[in-house]
Amino acid sequence: MKSIDNFNFKDKKVLIRVDYNVPLNEQLEVMDTTRIVRTKKTIDKIVGDGGIAILMSHLGRPKGEVNMKFSLQHIVNSVKTGLDREVVFLGDVLSSETREKVKKLKSGDVALLENLRFHKGEEKGDEDFAKKIAELGDVYVNDAFGTAHREHASTATIVKFFPGKSYAGYLLYEEVVSLEKTLATPKSPFTAIIGGSKVSTKLNIIVNLLDKVDSLIIAGGMSYTFLHALGVKIGNSIFEPEMVEVAKEIVGKALLKGVDIYLPIDNVCADALSEDANTFITTQNHIPDGLEGVDIGPRSIRKFAAIIKESKTILWNGPVGVFEVDKFGKGTQSIALSVAVTTISGAYSLLGGGDSIAAVSKYGLSDFISYISTGGGAMLEYLEGKELPGIKALKEDK
Repeated sequence: MKSIDNFNFKDKKVLIRVDYNVPLNEQLEVMDTTRIVRTKKTIDKIVGDGGIAILMSHLGRPKGEVNMKFSLQHIVNSVKTGLDREVVFLGDVLSSETREKVKKLKSGDVALLENLRFHKGEEKGDEDFAKKIAELGDVYVNDAFGTAHREHASTATIVKFFPGKSYAGYLLYEEVVSLEKTLATPKSPFTAIIGGSKVSTKLNIIVNLLDKVDSLIIAGGMSYTFLHALGVKIGNSIFEPEMVEVAKEIVGKALLKGVDIYLPIDNVCADALSEDANTFITTQNHIPDGLEGVDIGPRSIRKFAAIIKESKTILWNGPVGVFEVDKFGKGTQSIALSVAVTTISGAYSLLGGGDSIAAVSKYGLSDFISYISTGGGAMLEYLEGKELPGIKALKEDK
């Protein structure tokens, strides 16, 4: 996989696949510009060389049809602000007007194409559609790790139309290096903290990590499936009955592989998911009927903090409680603080997943994490051990 450091883009039209699938409010205003800002370094390099940056992305799920609710016109001003430069909106990738506009672009210009998913060929990975996109540029750069797990026209198929001229942007390159550093060459002790609500969505990740980690902390909603499997009363807590036997198997595999697996030893439980809910801390982990687990308890916080403190590599994916409700966020806040403090002390920490990112941001700790992945689904599939089509395509382009 070639880095853009290895190429001078002077006078080249550079098609850059970015992931500007940003959250919008009801007024169609951008709520979070993180994904835009993180591409600035790549675009600055290309423009600094004297190249022409032609940005392309998707937004939402328009299902292959033009739906102006998902038009990238809504984000143009945010892109200008995030990149700190002027940006020209080109319009639809296949229109003759757009092609004429592209011909008039000059060195140093930055332009944005309309939503690629307005065309069915994008998500189908259609070769004809990819070829028509490719006609707009001289060089291809993929800086969209968040869509690298999709075998779409603009993320994978397009590479074949730029033989020897396909590169990884800084953001995508950094994502891959960070994940490889965590999974391929981690310093021991290596601790993974896996949270979130469902075992089923993280099953393959957990199984893959059992061959890599020294300690595995399982918390959040998924922990109640494990606790139930071990005979603990979980009251009305969320759990997946069909995953109970799988949870038992995971615990057994962890023991056979010498992996220390940790579950909550006490829980905060409540009678409602609201700030005015009545709460109760279990002393022996059993949750009474009528109540549901909403956070880890103080003993679990101390236990998990001690494990994290001794770690040299930390992977965190998923909150350990319903942190969106402030009174149920102490566990997640404590985990975030423990990871941050341990990172400051010299450990390497990798964090990913929208809820986890939102949590460290909420508690003002983002700057104290070694690397925060923007990948979402791409990161999850990488952690499962899958080969990502967008990465594979770049690696095969010599």
